[in-house]
Amino acid sequence: MNPSCVSGIRTSEPKESFTAEKAVSTYKERAKVERAFRCLKGVDLQVRPIHHRLAERVKAHLFLCMLAYYVEWHLRRAWAGLLFHDEEGGRRTTPVAPVEPSESAKAKKRSPRMNPDLPLQTYRGLIQSLAALSRTTVRLGNSAYTRSAKATPLQAEAFKRLGLALP
Repeated sequence: MNPSCVSGIRTSEPKESFTAEKAVSTYKERAKVERAFRCLKGVDLQVRPIHHRLAERVKAHLFLCMLAYYVEWHLRRAWAGLLFHDEEGGRRTTPVAPVEPSESAKAKKRSPRMNPDLPLQTYRGLIQSLAALSRTTVRLGNSAYTRSAKATPLQAEAFKRLGLALP
């Protein structure tokens, strides 16, 4: 193999089989992996190092971390209309050009409170809003009384987009 350097990115692939555009696009795809690790370790999932000594426990821990990230990925997709997220995905004219947001993303930025009942949120903000929902059960002898907090329109819409009914 004849290593090549295209667009400032060194590859071990020959120029004939790996164009400069393909090299840059492949390099930029790693940003998604880095974003996933930041999500795991950062404020979203707050996965902290746990020092396991047995191989099976390490595998289980990694499985749970990836499962948590997978659940978050699905939540972000379901709630895309409620979040500051480009649902249509941005476009690039070339691999080295910055991503140009879609028209719907530009509209979201111009008017994040287009619908006063459902203002656009960050993912973390929406999770905090949902954390305010509560259900309390009081038991006195053989009888029980259950009371649920009334959901805001935003909370109700978040549950609706997941296909879930509010308790």
